Amino acid sequence: MSTEPLYLEKELSWLSFNERVLQEAADKSVPLIERVRFLGIFSSNTDEFYKVRFADVKRRILINQERGSNENSKELLSKIQSRVLKLNQDFDTLYNEILLEMARRHIFLVNEQQLDDHQQNWLRKHFRTQILPHISPILLTDDVDLLQFLKDEYSYLAVEMQQGDSKRYALLEIPTDQQPRFIKLPEAKGKRRKTLILLDNIIRFCLDEIFSGLFEYDSLAAYAMKMTRDAEYDLSQEVEHSLMEQMSEGLSQRLTAMPVRFVYQRDMPADMVDTLCSMLKVSSYDSIIPGGRYHNFKDFIGFPNVGRNYLENNPLPPLESYQFVSARNAFDAIKAQDILLYYPYHTFNHMTELVRQAAYDPKVRSIKINIYRVAKQSRIIESMIDAANNGKRVTVVVELQARFDEEANIEWARRLTEAGVHVVFGVPGLKIHSKLCLITRIEGDELVRYAHIGTGNFHENTARIYTDFSLMTCKPAITDEVRMVFSYIQNPYQPVKFRKLIVSPRNSRLRMYDLIDREIAHAKQNLPAGITLKVNNLVDKGLINLLYQASNAGVKIKLIIRGMCSLIPGIKGISENITAISIVDRFLEHPRVMVFDNNGDPEVFISSADWMTRNIDNRIEVGCPIDDPTLKQKIIDILNIQLSDTVKARVLDRDMSNNYVSRGNKRKIRSQIEIYDYLKQSEKQLKKQAQKSENDA
Repeated sequence: MSTEPLYLEKELSWLSFNERVLQEAADKSVPLIERVRFLGIFSSNTDEFYKVRFADVKRRILINQERGSNENSKELLSKIQSRVLKLNQDFDTLYNEILLEMARRHIFLVNEQQLDDHQQNWLRKHFRTQILPHISPILLTDDVDLLQFLKDEYSYLAVEMQQGDSKRYALLEIPTDQQPRFIKLPEAKGKRRKTLILLDNIIRFCLDEIFSGLFEYDSLAAYAMKMTRDAEYDLSQEVEHSLMEQMSEGLSQRLTAMPVRFVYQRDMPADMVDTLCSMLKVSSYDSIIPGGRYHNFKDFIGFPNVGRNYLENNPLPPLESYQFVSARNAFDAIKAQDILLYYPYHTFNHMTELVRQAAYDPKVRSIKINIYRVAKQSRIIESMIDAANNGKRVTVVVELQARFDEEANIEWARRLTEAGVHVVFGVPGLKIHSKLCLITRIEGDELVRYAHIGTGNFHENTARIYTDFSLMTCKPAITDEVRMVFSYIQNPYQPVKFRKLIVSPRNSRLRMYDLIDREIAHAKQNLPAGITLKVNNLVDKGLINLLYQASNAGVKIKLIIRGMCSLIPGIKGISENITAISIVDRFLEHPRVMVFDNNGDPEVFISSADWMTRNIDNRIEVGCPIDDPTLKQKIIDILNIQLSDTVKARVLDRDMSNNYVSRGNKRKIRSQIEIYDYLKQSEKQLKKQAQKSENDA
């Protein structure tokens, strides 16, 4: 038996995932503007890491100090900080490389010292008319409570005004909610170059226009900084507070939550750094990081392509499902057969069209849906309001604790309530993360239910960039249990038994343990046994231990894990039958899928749940079997394409080395492109079969 560790720290595994994102920015086969955007994704991920995971480790240290416990969180914090420092260094090097690459293609991102006279004159006018109205300096005095007003989603310029030996400090918020972060500058006629400047540098260039006439100074200097807060919060549990009021209070608490990271421009004077750290109450456990002149690189996700089309990915037009487009309406399509959609390869319009038709179909009696994250301009929500206006019984379960989406969801809850929709705020202590919609329709003398069970949110925008499965069915064995889930959400203490669906926290752990145990039993009898698992995160130790047991029994286990993976493949005597890969490419891999070989008769499930303790035991999640043999095979085919990826797949191992899967003499297989071609061919085949049937008839 091996004595080496059996689990990787999930926080370090998460940083390893973000390194894979940085690899995409480094990959010269990726179009140049997409590489810039991957820098933005890396930065956005890092922000979230600090708000959530780093903050959690810091909290554990403080709790253990109170208890006098000697847990290893301090050592973990040290490893995290050293890893982050290395990744940030790689990021800075890569950013400079990419700037040079852009310059070779006549795209320049300039600073305030690289402007010609014409651009300077244009910028001063642009600043006065467009930007200055949104600038309000905050003077840093003893009376100012910096923690009260500093926002962790924003970058700031810390300004030093020096007169003789005296100094004054002020903060300027970069107003990215009012102005674009990247401004295109005019060029002299006949020049091929395209020039962009960051909003930060426009403000630096025009600093004097902000302060002159009101302050006396000999010199002005500006330095970038930003702060990240702990994203957790304590809700008041007073009985008279409604959950929505509690959430609003929680959001205001987050605004004044303690910082966990302070990033500052590395040439910021030491006394300014000390002043800011003191005013922000930054502790020795927080990350104090010297950085470059620009923060909030997450805005680079929206970096504009001012050059040629080849600098971006070739578009992959979303496919239409032939089953939907060939039917009179969405209900006829689903009545004819179960339908499986795979976004973003398939268009999300089929889902929005289903609820749009349900909103005014005279046969529809009721609609139930649960929302976790939705688009800012959500057609799904608008259809719920339209349905209520048309006299349908509409129930919307709103998850007010969807991290970083609480404020938007509170606003949606208000709008829905005002429209007469029955809004349910779910179960205290349990986040609702399932992706369900249930439409009840009168057809003749009977009630027929149509259900959607998915792996992703009802979000039109993310459905263009996240890969996710949606099953649509009217089979009573599934729809009856979807109805039971909605009842369970409204009354979590009633006894309920699910036979088909895997529902957290009711039966998920037991069902998954049973499914793995069955593969172990088959392997011990020398029968076909195997597990293929695709999830975002695999960190639950109970499930990992059982996978180790399965591996030891001879079960072949193939893992496709996008993010955190605490399981370590290939440990002698523990996990020799387990292989794991991760795929990072143009679309974010988001589905959760389980395939159990089951002695040659595979069982396939899609689910909203990752294999994390919170998803199994502390959230309402739903997994659904795929019973239709054609759809089952389609999912298996898609997973096999991903397992064959020789371009974007990385090997997950104990060293978190992120080596690309070795191609050897195999052909290049980039799974996301192969899957698009596979599904395109599949839709063509369906059309051809339907036309042949019509001709035969």
